[in-house]
Amino acid sequence: MNTILSYHEGKTLLHRANPLSKLVLAMSVVIAAFITSDCRALVVLALLIVLTMYSAHILSALRSLLKAILILSCVMFCLQSMLNQGGTHLFLWITDAGLISALRAALRLFCFALPLVSMLSVTKLNDLANACVAYLHIPYCYAFTITTAIRFVPIFAYEMTQISEAQMARGVQFDTPNPYKKLKLMMPLIIPLLVSSVRKADMCALAAEQRGFYLRTAQSSYKTYPFLPQDGVLFLVSFILIAAACAFSLL
Repeated sequence: MNTILSYHEGKTLLHRANPLSKLVLAMSVVIAAFITSDCRALVVLALLIVLTMYSAHILSALRSLLKAILILSCVMFCLQSMLNQGGTHLFLWITDAGLISALRAALRLFCFALPLVSMLSVTKLNDLANACVAYLHIPYCYAFTITTAIRFVPIFAYEMTQISEAQMARGVQFDTPNPYKKLKLMMPLIIPLLVSSVRKADMCALAAEQRGFYLRTAQSSYKTYPFLPQDGVLFLVSFILIAAACAFSLL
């Protein structure tokens, strides 16, 4: 099962780095995109995100997500350009102020959506939870809850795909290119998906309780997560990104 939020094996620098340094890098990209309003800086951030995904060998695995984000960014561009009518008229309904505002909104949406998903694609959720418990002193029950919720997303997507394929085998046209018709066909499938999700959540809770979930502490992990030289590189890149974003915002 190879889905968006599942872990993709690899031996790249990002795969070998500490989970916390990868989380800091992803958050720094989001913060930098939020700080800066310069479209040139946002374009550079977007290119860095794509290059990082390519270097980590997850670009092909996240191709469907990248395509969806590009479509949403184009929709955001059109909406923002229609809503902002200030400045000089250029063509159609687009003005110079609307063009800059729409481009900024589209690039920010792109930079907000991809970093955290990319980080989860090169990080095992168990390692992320254990590192947060060990270094950030987050209670394990909270870290487990968050990572379990993330882990269930690809499972539900896989089950939804199975249900859709079963309905297609019965003659239902789930392969229709019309998105409204496809959404109408998918609505009745939400109930069986919710029933199966509640059943799985109950089974997972029972299994965790039988394995001593409430007795687990920060010292219960059998793995350690030391900070290596590549983590220093990621922290340095994170600092440079935020500093550059602040510098661009002051220009």
